[in-house]
Amino acid sequence: MNSNETLVPAQELALKNGARYPNESEEYRKARNALLAEEIELRRHIERVAQQRRALPLGGTVTGLYKFEGENGPADFADLFGDKQTLIIYSYMFGPQRQRPCPMCTSLLSSWDGEAKDVGQRAALAVVARSPIDRLLTFKKERGWQGLNLYTDLTGDYSRDYVSADDEDDTAINVFTRRDGTIRHFWSAEMGGATADPGQDPRGAPDPMPLWTILDMTPEGRGSDWYPKLDYRT
Repeated sequence: MNSNETLVPAQELALKNGARYPNESEEYRKARNALLAEEIELRRHIERVAQQRRALPLGGTVTGLYKFEGENGPADFADLFGDKQTLIIYSYMFGPQRQRPCPMCTSLLSSWDGEAKDVGQRAALAVVARSPIDRLLTFKKERGWQGLNLYTDLTGDYSRDYVSADDEDDTAINVFTRRDGTIRHFWSAEMGGATADPGQDPRGAPDPMPLWTILDMTPEGRGSDWYPKLDYRT
């Protein structure tokens, strides 16, 4: 979308919507059209934010000699890019002190697994955790993940620099670029507890977790007393 384009007011676009459903009342349709106008404005704001993100100036140069181990053996930071110029790293809360990984991270990654091959057409996607690679691959097999590439942060240096300086087993999403042989940090998800609104869990915008996007379309919403589990059989 060109920022210089004149947009039709969202309320006008909403009135062009021809959707009607059996037995709906005029009250429902009026409220739904008002909501549709807000959804159109939200779509536009999401695109404005995406444009602003893409226009960020160059980030810091990556200088750490980070070492990883993946399914195919040792890897350095450049190896994680493969043949791509952009690298997305999800830091998975599955350190060696955990008996089982974080259920929230696992839910997100389970949804990303189905999209990983599509993402891989545009950018490299790596999942990095602090547990040994054998442990990570055992859980990958348990979950039936097919598309995700998992790596161990062998020294913890990457995690300390880009996830938690205090060495906490935390989650993060970081994006890096490789241009003319130079690797730089591009963007990191920085919304968390400090930026959360009253009565809401910390969340990104847009939320990278499809589960919440789906539940937000329901009358019950995402709720405030339920979170994903690793297993629903008990």
